[in-house]
Amino acid sequence: MAVELCLLLLLFCGSTISEVQPIYKPPPGTLDFGFVPAKTYDTGAYHEPGAIGILFKIVHAFLYLVQPNTFPQDLIRKLAQQQFGNTQGDYQKPENVVLTLQAIYYEIGFIVSAALGLLFILLLPLVGLCFCMCRCCDNCGGEMHQRQKKNADCQRSCFATFLFVASLIISVGVLCAYAANQHLTNQVRGAKKLVNSNFKDLKIFLNDTPAQIDYLVNQYNTTKDKALSDLNNVGPVLGSRVQEQLGKEVRPALDAALTMAGAIRETKEALENVSVSVEVLQEGTERLHANLTDVKMHLSNTLNDSACNAAQAASTCNIIRNSLAQLNINANFSGLPGVSSQLAKINDVLKIDLSSLVQKGYAAFNDTPDLVVNQTRNILSDIKSVLESIGSNITTFTRALPVQKILADLMVHLTQSEAYVQDYFPLVEQYDFYRWLGCLILCCMLVLILVFYYLGLLCGTCGYDKHASPTTRGCISNTGGNFLMAGVGFSFLFSWVLMIVVVLTFVTGGNVEKLVCEPFEDKNLFKVLDTPYLLNKHWKNYLAGIIFKNPNVNLTFEKVYSDCKENKGIYTSLHLEYLFNVNELLNISMHTEDVALKIEHIQINLSKIILLDEIGKENLLNFSSSGIDGIDFSAYLTEINKSVTKVDLLSFANDLEARADQLPKGALENALKGHANNIRMIHNQQVVPLEQAMKYVKARSTLNQSIRLLKRTSSELMVKVKNVISAVNAAQDLINNNASQVIVQETKKYMDTIIGYFEQYTEWVKESISMEVAACKPIANVIDTAVDIFLCSYIADSVNTFWFGLGGSSMFLIPAIIFAVKLSKYYRRMDTEDVYDDSVEQW
Repeated sequence: MAVELCLLLLLFCGSTISEVQPIYKPPPGTLDFGFVPAKTYDTGAYHEPGAIGILFKIVHAFLYLVQPNTFPQDLIRKLAQQQFGNTQGDYQKPENVVLTLQAIYYEIGFIVSAALGLLFILLLPLVGLCFCMCRCCDNCGGEMHQRQKKNADCQRSCFATFLFVASLIISVGVLCAYAANQHLTNQVRGAKKLVNSNFKDLKIFLNDTPAQIDYLVNQYNTTKDKALSDLNNVGPVLGSRVQEQLGKEVRPALDAALTMAGAIRETKEALENVSVSVEVLQEGTERLHANLTDVKMHLSNTLNDSACNAAQAASTCNIIRNSLAQLNINANFSGLPGVSSQLAKINDVLKIDLSSLVQKGYAAFNDTPDLVVNQTRNILSDIKSVLESIGSNITTFTRALPVQKILADLMVHLTQSEAYVQDYFPLVEQYDFYRWLGCLILCCMLVLILVFYYLGLLCGTCGYDKHASPTTRGCISNTGGNFLMAGVGFSFLFSWVLMIVVVLTFVTGGNVEKLVCEPFEDKNLFKVLDTPYLLNKHWKNYLAGIIFKNPNVNLTFEKVYSDCKENKGIYTSLHLEYLFNVNELLNISMHTEDVALKIEHIQINLSKIILLDEIGKENLLNFSSSGIDGIDFSAYLTEINKSVTKVDLLSFANDLEARADQLPKGALENALKGHANNIRMIHNQQVVPLEQAMKYVKARSTLNQSIRLLKRTSSELMVKVKNVISAVNAAQDLINNNASQVIVQETKKYMDTIIGYFEQYTEWVKESISMEVAACKPIANVIDTAVDIFLCSYIADSVNTFWFGLGGSSMFLIPAIIFAVKLSKYYRRMDTEDVYDDSVEQW
């Protein structure tokens, strides 16, 4: 029934899975399916024995000394597969003899130990009988006569010490046996809680599985909602992708056109600045030129005076007359060509707002998502219908599965099993009480012997009088000796019974530890069970034959146990993919194919998008033929870089005044100095303002910047405009003729994104089924509880510790008997004693 539940659960989960093989798989948006609901199991399949664990380890070490051989996997396989006793002479076959010898070799430690125990069982009662008969004949220490020896006190002390040590060792063994006996009883009493915990976990396993399955099915809505969300936002999603791909060429072309529109405006501003700046500079330089011409004329008239003909003044006047040519302006802005014609053409170009035309192109291109929405409305409704049908199919299929009925039946069986265990658990406790009582009686046998020995030692030691002769020993000392002999008698009576129990529990418990517990811990036991044809000679894999009716499937006990131990799903643990493939139970690939086909049939027409009309292109051509490339930029830059005058007027005035001082005193000297002062005045009032006044400085700077800007703009202007127009035409051609390829490519990516959501869902369902749904940790816990905890930790360890303590105590009964018999001779009152003649002694 449990197997049927596992199969049905996985069938139900598998109904939500399909297999899709996309050609192109982009990384779709990650879907958050949350966590599969799972409750925490209460059972901790681990036992910590506590302080008694030290004894368990000692016993394990002793068993290793007895049986150091590794787990005989091959031997057990051969023994299990070998048939003995079917025909006469089977045991005499060579292969069977070899197997028998191998088994004996493996068990040699247990065989030798058991043989010694049997020898103890047979010989000790026989020795006790002979010893009793011998003492009845006044032999073997039965004669109540003690010969006095010089070392009698030393012998008595040694015998007492050895007997006390032996008694202590026996006491330790009794305590170990009692502790193991009590530990087993305590664990049996507490086992009910562990059993209930396992039943509770199994109920959680059954009750939680339907909720997990429902959660997996309901998470289809997450996938559907995400797909519907993308479909409802087909404009921003698909339209944006198409726009992004086309924008790699469209946007640079429009940006270049918009940049050119800005260049036209900048050109107009530059031409206006050139015109205004030239007028300002021409005004200043013309006034300066007039004043310098006037000064030069008056100075020339002065030099033509007769005083300059004198011998002393002639040379000076000639020098001054030769320098008059320097009194002139250097930067002549009046001769620069005008830019009025170019400015007029640019104004004509600006009558058409090229920026507005480019912005219209931007707006048309940015409307691509809206075009996609309008042209895919009918197809999207069909796709939504397909998605709804998938959800309906999943719901219909899940309702048709009788999951609840099977779970209810399993729950009934589980409840009945739990009730059965609960009903019989008092009987188990009762039988355990009988066992505990029997083991306690065995311990009490040893305790009785120890009581006699300890009382004998106490009375004998306390009542012994070294001055008293053997025949005059006190009552207390004599009683101590009798106690010792009573202990010897009970030792002979009980020892063989104790050893029988020890041998039986030793052989059983030791082999359980070595052949079950240790190989279970390292999983070698599962390897034996997984041996082909071992449990069924016709089946290669027994577990696969039970579950799948196909023994050739590679399903092993070890793998199932390990997977359940890791709390993996039952589907992974039992390899149920060999029984049915979850990818084929409900194949929704045909639905995704319908979705893909409908998405592929999306037709989007972008021919209505006009990036730049013919008017805008013509406007660009008019700009290129505006004539700004014909401006003599070098003439402008040359004049801008010249100084205001050819000579520094201030230096010229100072030089003139210095030369006037060289002339004789008179009217000529004064006239020249007056001209020098006029030149200084012109410098201060006209040259300095032309060089420093903001009006003229700004005019020169603006002229400089504008001329340079116009020079850059005009450089290969025709080529630049043609490149912009070519880029716009290429982008327009892409939209008109090649956009369909881009649309098909992006539509395919969009389709793969939608299908990718379903792939995420199916992969998540597969992962959840493998690791989380119907996690079989409770099954591994049941096995661990039954074998590792109950059989090994509770029973085997306790039983082994019990026989270890009981056996050790039984073995030390032998030296205790010897020392007790020897010591009793020194405590008991003798009938006769050795008599010495005083005369002889004096002699």
